[in-house]
This record gives sequence, structure tokens and C-alpha cells, in this order.
Amino acid sequence: MAYETILVEQHDAVGLIRLNRPEALNALSPTLIGDLNAALDGFEADRGIGCVVITGSEKAFAAGADIKAMKDFTYPGTYIDDYITSWERVTRMRKPVIAAVAGFALGGGCELAMMCDFILAADTARFGQPEIKLGVMPGAGGTQRLTRFVGKSKAMEMCLTGRMMDAAEAERAGLVSRVVPAADLVAEALKVAGVIAAMSQPVAMQVKESVNRSYETTLAEGIRFERRVFQAQFAFADQKEGMAAFVEKRPPAFKNA
Repeated sequence: MAYETILVEQHDAVGLIRLNRPEALNALSPTLIGDLNAALDGFEADRGIGCVVITGSEKAFAAGADIKAMKDFTYPGTYIDDYITSWERVTRMRKPVIAAVAGFALGGGCELAMMCDFILAADTARFGQPEIKLGVMPGAGGTQRLTRFVGKSKAMEMCLTGRMMDAAEAERAGLVSRVVPAADLVAEALKVAGVIAAMSQPVAMQVKESVNRSYETTLAEGIRFERRVFQAQFAFADQKEGMAAFVEKRPPAFKNA
């Protein structure tokens, strides 16, 4: 399928999506979001894909929403059309999704990265929620996900001042999992995604579901959920193969079943 604003590749069992609006630093236009969602739908439906990487360019992951498209919006229109809700498609992916961020990830770009399961950052990455400088606040989860990642104090400061956080600070604060040299970012993201994709796909999906559940419920309920999912995995052929391979000191050959 041909897309206008993204580039899509397949690397063995890994799907790679590159945001591709270089003239606008990958600003998240309605067309880009539509293309992204269609690509995610395709990878979700493809049994041969075990993990997805979303990245941008060296200069920008995404510099925010498309302000030129937004400036004439009205409240009735944004409410009736439910503007931004379509951006949440990535959060409904059952397969793991990695954000590989270089350059600017600002506003909606930072929010999109946070919707992914974890972020690998280039040493050039810069994160921020500068919406207040435009007379609005974050609207795609910035006040909510950023607070959960980095805590109230830092999230409040960033959302109220619009300042940017560099990659080193983002790693210290827990926003990103690791920082790598910019030249190695995509290769490293594909390598990590390949490791994930080589695991049992249903188990990886259940790991994702269980970790995400920890943000939505109490500890006791989360533990109960984890325990039931763990117990259910003993019905998988992949559990039998994984444990047999360990005992026999050989690599497992998972069948995603």
C-alpha cells in the first residue's frame, strides 16, 4: 500500500514505520495520522509481524501537531469530530510498539512517543510539551502520561513552562528506556524489536497487556490479573517448548501457539 506521509518497511518479523513529512518536521497532520493508523492495522493483522518500530528523521521524530491545520478549529467542531481520539490507535496495538526518537519530539510528537510501549532515544533527542506557548494545553495525553512517566513536579514544570528535556535528562527521569548514539538509533531499535519478535507472540502480547494493567488498577488487582494470565500460559505449546529448550540447553523454537 502506498502512503503519502509515512514510509513502511518490513525487516523479517519487525514492521518499521517512518514518519515522513520532512517539510514540516513530521508534524502530525490528519493525513499522517490516517496513514499511521492504516499501517498499524496492517501490521496488527499480519501474523508474521511480532513487533513494530515507529521512528521519524534525524532532525525530528515529530515536532508536534499540525498547527496550520489547527489554528482555525472551533470548540464545537473539535468536540463533535472528537479531534485527537484517532491518535490513540497506537495504544490499542496488541503487539509491542517501540518509539525510536531522534531530534525533536514535541507536543503531539512527545505524546505519540509516550503512547508506544517504550522509547529508545538518540543522544540528539529533545522532548517537550510546549502547547502552553500556543495558548492551549496538551490534548493527546501529555498531562497524563508524562506525569506517570516522570512524576508530578517535572511534568508540571514542563507543561507550564514548555521547556524541553534532552535525552540524558529523559533517561534519568524514566521517560526513555535507553539512550544510544544517533547514528545507531534505527539499527538498535530494529535489533531490540527483533529480539521481541523472536519470542512467543501471544506471550509477548500478554506481557504488554499485564504491564499496562499496572497503570489502570490497584496493586492487588494487578497481581491477580498477572497470576491468572501466567497460569493460563501453561496451556500454550510455546510454554512447553520454552521450558523443554531450557532443560535441553538449546534455543527455543516458538510457534506462536
